[in-house]
Formats: sequence, C-alpha cells, structure tokens
Amino acid sequence: MLNVSGNGSITTCDGITRRDFLQVGTLGALGFSMAKLAQVQALASPGSAKDNGKACILIFNLGAPSQLDLFDMKPDAPREIRGPFKPIRTKSDAFELSELLPLHAKLADKFSLVRSCYHTAAAVHDTGHQMMQTGRLFTGGIITPHAGCALEFLKGRKTEMPANVILPEPMGPTGGNMPHGQDAGFLGKAYDPFALNADPSKKDFKVPDLLPPQEIGEARLQRRRELRQVVDDTVKSFEASESAKLMDANFASAYRLMTSTKAREAFDLTKEPLKVRERYGMTRFGQCCLLARRLVEAGVRFVTINTFITVFDEISWDIHGSKPFTSIAGMKDIVAPMYDQGYSALLEDLVQRGLLDTTLVANLSEFGRTPRINPAGGRDHWPQCWTVYFAGGGVKGGRVVGKSDEIGAYPVERPIAPKEIVATIYHTLGLDLDTHLPGPAGRPFPLVDFGTQPIRELL
Repeated sequence: MLNVSGNGSITTCDGITRRDFLQVGTLGALGFSMAKLAQVQALASPGSAKDNGKACILIFNLGAPSQLDLFDMKPDAPREIRGPFKPIRTKSDAFELSELLPLHAKLADKFSLVRSCYHTAAAVHDTGHQMMQTGRLFTGGIITPHAGCALEFLKGRKTEMPANVILPEPMGPTGGNMPHGQDAGFLGKAYDPFALNADPSKKDFKVPDLLPPQEIGEARLQRRRELRQVVDDTVKSFEASESAKLMDANFASAYRLMTSTKAREAFDLTKEPLKVRERYGMTRFGQCCLLARRLVEAGVRFVTINTFITVFDEISWDIHGSKPFTSIAGMKDIVAPMYDQGYSALLEDLVQRGLLDTTLVANLSEFGRTPRINPAGGRDHWPQCWTVYFAGGGVKGGRVVGKSDEIGAYPVERPIAPKEIVATIYHTLGLDLDTHLPGPAGRPFPLVDFGTQPIRELL
C-alpha cells in the first residue's frame, strides 16, 4: 500500500521513501536525472490509440550486416563482390540465404525480406540509427522519438510492466557523436524506454532496479559510495521544490514496477528450463532474445534488442576488416552463428507459444556494406542499398520485396526509405499514421511524414 500526501512526501508500508529510491539509483533507471526532473511530464499516457494487442521486438543489428554475404547474395558476380560464401536453399521458394544462416533457412517461410532499403544521408552509423528507429534524420535540433516511445505515449502501458524496454542497454559510441534515436526525444524523459543495463547471459545476472523491498537496503549500501554525494546535496532542496510535487504523480508507478512480482519474474531467466536457455545460446544476444519473449508475454509492448552496443570494443557486424573492426572471417566464426541461433530460437518459440501472429519481429540495421571487398578483407559502409526483414505481427512470410542490381549496390525495384520501415512498424501495431504528437514548442508533429505508407507488399 502507498500512502501519498500532498506535501511532497511519500512513504510505503515497507517504510521506503522517495529518498530511498533516489539513493538506490531508481530515477536513473527510469530515465530521469536531477537536472531534468523539473521537465518531466506525468507518466500517465494519453492512451488515445486503438489497442490491437500487438507487440514488437525490434532487433537492431548495430554495425550493419553485409547484404551480399547474408541476405542478398550474388553468386554470379566476381569474387571480390560476391565474397567467399555460398547461397543455400531455404524453406521459401522466393529466396536463398547465405550458408552462414542455416537456421534462418529452415524458418524462411516465417519471415520476409526487404532487399531494397536505402537512404541518402551521410554513411555514418548514427544517421542510420536515427532514421531506422524514428523514421527521420534529426535536423534543426529536433530529436524525434524512438518508435517504442511514441507507441507508449499513444497507447500507454498494458500492465505494471514498462511499455518499452531496451536490451541489454542503449547504443554506445559508434563514431558520429550524435544521438542514436533510442530515447523519447521531444516527448520528454517520462517516455524514455526502460533500459536493462545488464548482461542477462552472466551467471550473476539480476535486474538491478527491479529489486524486491527486502533487498533495497543491501542495494543502497552497494551504491552509496558513488551516489551519496549527489543525493545528500540534492534531496533536501528537492523535497521542498515544485519538482517534488511532480514526482508524487509518478512515484506510485515507479514503485509498482520495482516491487511487482510479475515484473521481477518476467526478468528472471532462471524460470526457464536450461535446455530452453541453451537453445537460444548462452550469449548476450541469445539471452536477450529469450528475455524479449518473456517480456512480451508479460505485457511489454515494445522491446528493442541491440545485437551489439558499439563498433569499437567488440566484434560486431562492422566488418571493415582491419583492427579493431571485424573481418569477414570474424563474421563467419563468431557473429553469424550467435545471431542465427538466437533469432531462430526466438521465432520458433513465438510460433510454439502462439505469439507470432501478435508479435512483429523486425530485424533492422543502419545501412549495408560495400559491394566490393576492401584491401583489408572487409566491407565498408554502404547506405545505398541493404536488406532488412520482418516476421509475425500480420506480416506474410516467405516473400521478397524490392530488388537490388547485379552487384547489390542499388535498388532497381521498389526502393524503400527508412520512414517506410518505421511506418510499417506503426501500422502493424495499430497506430493511425495520420496521428500527430505534441512536438517542440507545443506544435503538432506528424507521427510520420505526410503521405508515408507502410510496405503493403508485406501485409
């Protein structure tokens, strides 16, 4: 039970106050900061959109997979273009895939490829991240919201679970020093996603900010050293401020999330049989895929899985060839097997549980890779043409939309811009594409650019 008073203070039946929440770092987990807390709006969503009950799992392949080595192979092209891998037949008569994705091939009737995605912005990771997750390139200082944040604003939460979650954590540096499009932008911090900020494949994995009340004291001790100075200097003035009154409106929602048995269990992978966890792969990506399935089952509307966090400190899809980047061989030996296992397990699991029809799984990336292999044995950035793909949520499987030229360099049929990708996600989730959001300076801001349509060939 929560006892809420009008004087800026709240105490729970456990004796936990707002001060306790500040000292265990809860505000940071929910996307708040002391400096910006005064800007936070009420967490209650307008909830004006019609709810079709669907959810989305967005797998963002940070670093950008090579279309020519995985999804859009050109076996008749010269070797320096086609690369070292061979295509294999799949369960769909419409397309072949790389030998690096044998588990994808067995499920090819469940997903459809878009082989003609392109954009004309700078060939840096950050611009693609922005457009592929929000539908727009950030210009004029306007940061548009991530698709999951817009969904939460328009539909609210289903349960005490967060509406929008990022696994395992938001994107880190990728070279452009620009926003990545994984927050709520002009909608405000109240609609930022819940970020796990932990690796669910670790043996000691525990969601740090969904701790039961009896563990709050222990957590405070663990974090006190780094937070004490900030908290002690701020709490006294904060309690007497107008921001405290605003916090009262949001505190109950935050507390319900942190103390919810349903929420804790949804994040608890020990509830899964070991053979299920092993089927997904005991990797960070594999366990994030399993966690995404559990969260959707528990009522989360939107889950973003970042396959990688950065292109600098880990082997990723960014196969430039020279160190510290990945080579084509590194993709073959490490990245592709991990990815193939995690994605195929997720799709199979959603089918077996009867969830695929109501869960869109979108596999996106910021651009493709150069048609010609570079001298270092890798491929560089190429936004002129690449492949993304969709499964579930009403998408028909086993299809191909669009076509690239003979070397996979440019679309020759049905070019698809990022805004159409995001519009497809919104449409599948039941959002009206003519909807407007409250934009900067209170001006109405269109959910998508005027006239933008979903990819009808997929639906």
